[in-house]
Amino acid sequence: MMNWQQLISNKRLGQEHRHPERHDDRTEFKRDYDRLIFSAPFRRLQNKTQVFPLPGSVFVHNRLTHSLEVASVGMSLGNDVARLLTQRHAELKDTLFDEIGQIVAAACLAHDMGNPPFGHSGEKAIQTFFTEGPGRDLQRLVSHEFWDDITHFEGNANAFRLLTHQFEGRRAGGFVMTYSTLGSIVKYPFSSSAASKKGKFGFFSSEKEIYQRIADEMGIFCISQPGEPLRYVRHPLVYLVEAADDICYEIMDLEDAHKLKLLSYDEIAELLLGFFDETAKNHICQRISDEGLTDDNEKVVYLRASVIGKLVNECVRVFADHEQEILGGTFAGSLVDRISPLQAEAYRRCATLSLARIYRSKVVLDVELSGYKIMETLMQQMTAAIMHPERYYSQQLIGRVSSQYAIHSDDLETRLMAVIDYISGMTDVYALDVYQKINGISLPIV
Repeated sequence: MMNWQQLISNKRLGQEHRHPERHDDRTEFKRDYDRLIFSAPFRRLQNKTQVFPLPGSVFVHNRLTHSLEVASVGMSLGNDVARLLTQRHAELKDTLFDEIGQIVAAACLAHDMGNPPFGHSGEKAIQTFFTEGPGRDLQRLVSHEFWDDITHFEGNANAFRLLTHQFEGRRAGGFVMTYSTLGSIVKYPFSSSAASKKGKFGFFSSEKEIYQRIADEMGIFCISQPGEPLRYVRHPLVYLVEAADDICYEIMDLEDAHKLKLLSYDEIAELLLGFFDETAKNHICQRISDEGLTDDNEKVVYLRASVIGKLVNECVRVFADHEQEILGGTFAGSLVDRISPLQAEAYRRCATLSLARIYRSKVVLDVELSGYKIMETLMQQMTAAIMHPERYYSQQLIGRVSSQYAIHSDDLETRLMAVIDYISGMTDVYALDVYQKINGISLPIV
């Protein structure tokens, strides 16, 4: 059984034995949050696609606005859970446990930072370059572990790499995050060799020992047998980060779909009011009338806020009701999977309609097709460059890459990972720009 006082650790990776001077009263977890907010990788999320194309005349969510909203919901989930469980466990009051809302919020900010350009389409392009494209020929030149990593490339694992890579001060301005924040972002705490059927895993082989160190420090237990691929149970706060993400993407995507006229107001209202019983429905409709809301967009905002509040309450209840299973590592599924039947059915209807009318809409599919082709081309060109650095064109391409990437390493795996780091760190707009330039489609404007 894991215990809360060990799970909530403000020890910093790479600074375990240092006590830096402080000039303000921020907690260590608030420092995590601030470091993320002010970081370049977080800022770049504003130019990474969430679902819909980056805005033209209608502004929709990008990865940055999504992450900020997830962090807000995560803060509410963590604070409410802290309040409930400190009433249940008096020994947790006035300890670091009171700060779990801040930990969850920081982890929520970071949860998408490892996503490549064009979201899941970008992930798939990196994976299939090695499984279906020219990268297949590299399998015989790399280790089995590394091959598993790159053929299952995953944004979640890449976020953990981004926050921990070269943490020992070899790169100035590193994140140096607390153990609890790092543990809370690893949604799939196992190696790529144990990846699920959907290809999900939590850390690359290069960061495996770092995760083991963090897990051992916090008492997160390993469930794999000797000789098996590495698997751990989740840090309990992962469930709250996951719930915040589930709530936001499902509900906020509906709001965006309404703005883009993919779904009518009547369709949205029917879906969102479905989360409430008749008494609550009547109350919400009366409030909309009392507030004088006549614009459909404003009505959708009110309904969306009501649903998010309801789902937050439900997920907090599920977490508190199943605390012992979560601490014991036996809780299966997500918090949203265990919400009350009425809300579960409404959530299922939202998910079904979103799949049919949003995620398979022409505008979304067009972005995925274009993004896949851009990412495929970048992977092909950059990988060819590191495999044949003596060629003139290779030298021109490699010359574009920042010195922070180990693109000149003598080790092939290090060079390949440098290519993936470089491309996955691009924004959608920058990836498109590089694609056009290396294909002679556009010239730089001075």
